[in-house]
Amino acid sequence: MKPTNASPDRHSDSMKQLMTEYHKSHLNRTNQLIHYVCVPLIFWSISAALWTLKLPLVINAAIVMTSLLMLYYLLKSIKVFATMLLFTLACLAINYGLESMGLPLLWIAVVVFVLAWIGQFIGHHIEGKKPSFFQDLQFLLIGPAWVVFKFFNIRL
Repeated sequence: MKPTNASPDRHSDSMKQLMTEYHKSHLNRTNQLIHYVCVPLIFWSISAALWTLKLPLVINAAIVMTSLLMLYYLLKSIKVFATMLLFTLACLAINYGLESMGLPLLWIAVVVFVLAWIGQFIGHHIEGKKPSFFQDLQFLLIGPAWVVFKFFNIRL
């Protein structure tokens, strides 16, 4: 039965469509493997850079931005929200740990971010297709979910 507009699964369908569309430019196995490494690193590096931006009342910008990101995922799909919440919490825990060790978190994040994006563009060169976010910036948010779901073979 196809969900109606009033169906609670309506948001899941739009997430399925976005994941399907994202998958179309990630069919090459080498590009997928590169994405399995680079997309989580990019996600983490952004959270790490934001972690270093301290804000009153909310600890840091990473907490604010990941809260907004989780709201986006929640509006799209409960399953994606729950899965990405676990991944995001792991990234935030890594940030906390690295900062507690006194490591230069911002510099590490910047270097990882740049290297991971180079990897992404190499993967898309191999694939022969432009990154999906050139079509729609929303795919920058879909990519991390697609990687987690594809890597762990989770069905939406």
